[in-house]
Amino acid sequence: MIGKYERIIINKLIDKYEKSKSFIGENKVNQKFSVKISALFSKYNDHSNYEVFQGVNEAIDVLVRKSFIIAQSNTAHVYNNVVLNTDNLEAIYIYVDRVPKKDINSAVIRLLDEYKEKNEVLKEYCLVQHERIHQNKSIQFFSNDLKEFKNLLLAVDELMKVQTETFARDFSVRVFKDSKVFERVAPKAVNLIFEFGNYPDRDQVLGNLNIVKNPTYVNLKGAGYITINGQLIDLTRLSSDIGISSAMLTDIDRVDVIGKAVITIENLTSFHSFSNEDMLAIYLGGYHNSVRREFIKKIHHQNPKTVFYHFGDIDAGGFYILEHLKNQTGIDFIPFKMDIETIKTYAKYTKRLTENDKNRLRRLADSQYGTVINYMLENNCKLEQEAINL
Repeated sequence: MIGKYERIIINKLIDKYEKSKSFIGENKVNQKFSVKISALFSKYNDHSNYEVFQGVNEAIDVLVRKSFIIAQSNTAHVYNNVVLNTDNLEAIYIYVDRVPKKDINSAVIRLLDEYKEKNEVLKEYCLVQHERIHQNKSIQFFSNDLKEFKNLLLAVDELMKVQTETFARDFSVRVFKDSKVFERVAPKAVNLIFEFGNYPDRDQVLGNLNIVKNPTYVNLKGAGYITINGQLIDLTRLSSDIGISSAMLTDIDRVDVIGKAVITIENLTSFHSFSNEDMLAIYLGGYHNSVRREFIKKIHHQNPKTVFYHFGDIDAGGFYILEHLKNQTGIDFIPFKMDIETIKTYAKYTKRLTENDKNRLRRLADSQYGTVINYMLENNCKLEQEAINL
């Protein structure tokens, strides 16, 4: 049975080998892979800790006898470093019960090839990972667990197919026959989709893909009539808003706007604060998935001459959400109070930009929002919509 010191030494040496140019055959000279013993075992040179010194030396002696490493001690039997014997790699992998990286890469490539044509997100992800493997870089969102990796790719594939709001646990049962599997891969799935897809906000990726934890609602108020299964509701006669379950959105026959405009509002607090008798105000629950987008498109189709506004945070996320909403619905939303004048008016409530904020804003600097975005970058500021008096 392999000892703990033997395993540590061998695994460290293999790690170095597998990260090298020699591993991918690009090194033109013979490369040696060594590790300093005192760096691996801090107590090795501690004369008061003879147990560690003896244990490490015995491990080195065993590995030398097996021709797994090359090592030479001084007269005091102290080893400075050890070198991996690359001529005996196959036996070394077997001895430490470690799957060679080449075998892992081959298995990963097979999975990438299986999923690369499933959807645009996976296509882009798989293309990048092929190149990373070729360059001997780490595989993104892969933790050396092939089963988990396959579950991740399957989750991303199936997430893109969800057409109606679905509870996360129900999705997991349907896809994995287990209510807990998706919960384990969800963080990686979200990060993968956000990085390789086109989504405005990492926190709302699942919501945008119709995956929810609890029942969700769309809130409406103001200048409009709603007809649900033949029943007319006059929103102007209500003292507050009305919440409609997402599951009921397809039951809505008509939405007639009797004011001058429709406005979608990103934040619930701002929605409740908003008051304008000439507008139909809609809170989409913090995100817009296919069900919500179809609802908005129905309103636009039934009220083609109505102007549509969107009110969101004056930050990178707010502008990305606005742009995503426009692209996904085909409606030319006009930003509402997302301008320089509003920032100046509420300057005392602004916050400084993070580096991530700046990077995301720079990518939109040449868009139609460029004037306000460049002002934000120049003045290092952003503003949450809750600060704005409606």
